[in-house]
Amino acid sequence: ILVTGVQTCALPIFSLLRNLKKDSEEFRILMLGLDNSGKTTALKQLAGEDVSHITPTQGFNIKSVQHSGFKLNVWDIGGQKHIRPYWKNYYANTDAIVYMVDSADVQRIDEAADELTALMGEEGLAGVPTLVYANKQDLLGAKTAAELMQEMDLVQFKDRWVHVEACSAKTGEGLEQGMAKLMEQKAEIGRASCRERV
Repeated sequence: ILVTGVQTCALPIFSLLRNLKKDSEEFRILMLGLDNSGKTTALKQLAGEDVSHITPTQGFNIKSVQHSGFKLNVWDIGGQKHIRPYWKNYYANTDAIVYMVDSADVQRIDEAADELTALMGEEGLAGVPTLVYANKQDLLGAKTAAELMQEMDLVQFKDRWVHVEACSAKTGEGLEQGMAKLMEQKAEIGRASCRERV
């Protein structure tokens, strides 16, 4: 997802990924969040695609990028209430979670927090690094990343790396920075695993 139009970050990130998973061809990211949180817009923005016409995701979108023999798959799953029970069908082999929050929709932050807490309790996602995007920073009244971290009680999750990045999927601001931090974390886990084997 970090290929088109993001050359400043793409090569270092894919280099980290190659070091992390040399024995594997695929890196799987699950992108979740409530409906209208901006998941599809963010994914298209990161892929360098047009974001002027986005429709609600009824099922899922997948973006795959080939780079130096490495395949990065991002699964963007619909966030409507009737679709959320099916999220669990996509948990297997997830390397990282990207959770999108509409930080300008203060009425639904509790709902977003409840869904994320439920996700963190899933056995199939135990310990999976999680990047939370505080999206829609371009709108007045949007909660900051620090405010979202506190209001969603994200410090409670001790079994994994959790980071909140302020962003605007519409303008692209903050998306690259958040993804770079997630990739660096995954690379660090990979290096630690290598040291343990030695």
